[in-house]
Amino acid sequence: MRPPRDQFRPPERRLIDRLRSPLDVQAFLNALPYNREASGKTLRSFREVARLRTAHCLEAALFAAATLEQHGYPPLVLSFESIDRLDHVIFVYQRHGRWGSVARSRDPGLHGRKAVFRRPRDLALSYVDPYVDDTGAIQGYAVVDLDREMNGYDWRFSALNVWKVERMLIEFPHRTIRISRARVRRLREQYRAFRQRHGDRKPVTIYRDRDRWTPIPREFLGGRPGPR
Repeated sequence: MRPPRDQFRPPERRLIDRLRSPLDVQAFLNALPYNREASGKTLRSFREVARLRTAHCLEAALFAAATLEQHGYPPLVLSFESIDRLDHVIFVYQRHGRWGSVARSRDPGLHGRKAVFRRPRDLALSYVDPYVDDTGAIQGYAVVDLDREMNGYDWRFSALNVWKVERMLIEFPHRTIRISRARVRRLREQYRAFRQRHGDRKPVTIYRDRDRWTPIPREFLGGRPGPR
């Protein structure tokens, strides 16, 4: 169940009061440096992300879930399975009957989406093209209620790495997304051609339906991001 406000520290409450909508949370996450886990793998709770001000994709999803839960959004995440086992996790929500997302990534096309999708599957499909790089391609997705699946596990406030969340998502049944080999091959060729022309930059403008994306971090507007 949603924790009461008094379980949050005063700086956390002030942050939650400031980040009242999915777009507010997305803008906050966009401004954070991506957690590249330079000193080893991490899986930080909401509290640790709020304290350290850095996050990778799953940490960002947990931060968004705990923050927006305080504004009435259920703590739902959507997990993607990739053929190269470099999976991705985003926070998802409904507004006026439509689905949107909040996300952080080292790929420009894997950030948030506006709440314009009729079903979670439609939302998941919007990530298919931007997911394809040298090795990756989506093969499945799952929408997961953290409260129901974690059964009291402290993914919000723990000072320790919350590895149990990752294990649960890996084991959770995912719905298959089938993509033709020809489509993946075409997207991969397009991706590699862009990288050959632009070096470390990753493509943004080559993708369709970017009007459904929420704003992406500045680093992708001429910066040099790394791999997913």
